[in-house]
Amino acid sequence: MPYIVTEPCVGVKDKSCMTVCPVDCIYEADDQVFINPDECIDCGLCEPECPVNAIFVDTDVPPNWKNYIELNAKEGKRLAEGG
Repeated sequence: MPYIVTEPCVGVKDKSCMTVCPVDCIYEADDQVFINPDECIDCGLCEPECPVNAIFVDTDVPPNWKNYIELNAKEGKRLAEGG
């Protein structure tokens, strides 16, 4: 159950989540951060650090933000590969 960064992060990019991630699986893009689900160890440290409540376990993502599950997978992997 990887964690997902959703819409409230867009334009905010506080990055507090990045500083607590023990495996560095959170990557910065132009307008938000993304979690690479292949690297996420499901520790949950990132979720309470987000000041805009944008991070959810993939099974708890609100219905209106479900598209962020696929977006995190795609962008997280791309950014992890240096893209």
